Amino acid sequence: MKTVKGNAERVIHMLHADNELIRNLLLKGNFGLEKESLRVCEDGFFAHSDHPFLEDEHIVRDFCENQTEINTPVFENAREAVDCLEQYNRIIEKRLSELPEREYLWPFSNPPYIRNEEDIPIAKFYGGNSSKTVYREYLSDRYGRYKMTFSGIHVNYSFGEELLLEDFKLSGEKDFKEYRNNLYVELAKKAAMYGWIMVAVTAASPLMDASFVEKKMYDVDNFNGMASTRCSELGYWNFFSPIFDYTDIGAYADSIKGYVDEGLIRYPSELYYPVRLKPTGENNLETLKKNGVNHIELRMFDLNPLAEEGVEVKDIIFAQLFLVWLAGTAAVEITPKDQIHAVQNFKNAAHYDLKTVKIIHPSGKVESVADAALEILENMKLFYRDFPEEIKEVLNFEEDKFINPENRYAWRIRREYNDGFVKKGMKLAKERQNRKIGNDI
Repeated sequence: MKTVKGNAERVIHMLHADNELIRNLLLKGNFGLEKESLRVCEDGFFAHSDHPFLEDEHIVRDFCENQTEINTPVFENAREAVDCLEQYNRIIEKRLSELPEREYLWPFSNPPYIRNEEDIPIAKFYGGNSSKTVYREYLSDRYGRYKMTFSGIHVNYSFGEELLLEDFKLSGEKDFKEYRNNLYVELAKKAAMYGWIMVAVTAASPLMDASFVEKKMYDVDNFNGMASTRCSELGYWNFFSPIFDYTDIGAYADSIKGYVDEGLIRYPSELYYPVRLKPTGENNLETLKKNGVNHIELRMFDLNPLAEEGVEVKDIIFAQLFLVWLAGTAAVEITPKDQIHAVQNFKNAAHYDLKTVKIIHPSGKVESVADAALEILENMKLFYRDFPEEIKEVLNFEEDKFINPENRYAWRIRREYNDGFVKKGMKLAKERQNRKIGNDI
């Protein structure tokens, strides 16, 4: 624990990463993954059947009835979480292959053919859950349904309890719950400032069908200069740049509620930001303030069609390394202007050519996304200098994307799926399903 002088003495919360015991526990953590995918028919258009997985609590719907979402249980390492995705992908593919009209999981973040908004049926909930449909109808009116078809991966991560308990002993704080909340709030602030690098390393949606932007214009590939359309300025954002109060968990929650009270959003979940803090128990602001933070959520991963399960396990490990590194670094002081810049940094990191767009640091320094990312990775390598070789391999894997941009997912996907994006995507979807149903479940 450190303190800084200001109008009042304030604790700076960071992991004691130089302590030998803490260092041995740094990578003890928990992972949970959420994966969204669209169900499509043989012809590359959206499926219009009802969600066929009502009996499985881990296979749900997101915005539309044909947008299947896997919510994995919590695992202690990234590989187990991705292996769980594999198991659920097999279950889904088998069921889809047995439907009266065979369906497939679309493997990209950007949608295939779209006829019109009616092609995107809002998810249907009944009884006590009918408010979920009402909420989706509101989102449809406010933002339009086309953007709701963007799909991706959300990574949920929490620090291991043993790590936090041991670090708490060194912190000098008296209340463990308050210590944990403060650590996560500080982490959320740092992730808001530097989380753009996660967009840059996972961007995988440079192509889309022209029907997304022009009705009945099918089989015309559209490249808009973005590596990740959903994370770019063309993607799914609110109509304003939010400013959070990172003083403590109560102030953080109240700053979100303020946007509801002002009428800028109707529900807290409508605040579309790449980083979220989640509570223990029901996911709402009241629970967050009462029960405290359980984990942090990173929401910016594109579906990666180059990876069998839609995500590369090294990217999940990198997310952990990034969050732990942030938690072990000194606090950052940020102004409202810095937070506005942070939103633009996320959008800039979604561009295709990262040497021509800029990052604005809290210090005021401006440099290309590529150069800023290499600087972060160099600092992370120093932080993990005494860790096993597989950790260094992950950092080198990510570093290579900025040294050799042709190895970035978006650049590879553009080469491989250009000139027939949907048709080639459907070919991949069918091949993947055939591989999955060739195994026993």
